[in-house]
Amino acid sequence: SFIGEESVAAGEGSILTDNPTWIIDPIDGTTNFVHRFPFVAVSIGFVVNKKIEFGIVYSCIEDKMYTARKGKGAFCNGQKIQVSGQEDITKSLLVTELGSNRDPETIKIILSNMERLLSIPIHG
Repeated sequence: SFIGEESVAAGEGSILTDNPTWIIDPIDGTTNFVHRFPFVAVSIGFVVNKKIEFGIVYSCIEDKMYTARKGKGAFCNGQKIQVSGQEDITKSLLVTELGSNRDPETIKIILSNMERLLSIPIHG
């Protein structure tokens, strides 16, 4: 099976089944792309039985290829990567994205989440 982000965004329905399925977003960061903000990627995932098997993200502007496979780890341009061991959020940098949905209920939830995050004494 195949699920394309752009076709879903255009209103086509999609249902994730147990079938082997490719999930592709050819312009991940469409808003960034439209505004020439250099954080755009091609994202591809492969799912079997509704569980991710592997994923590939190519950051076009940075020329970085991120890959990950279930049980095998994650890599950037072939070099192993991992999350930091930092467990104290007050020593962390927090990054968030607001999304593009402007539905009033969604905005209320986003702002509530942002308020909770801003009350944490993080680095930035």
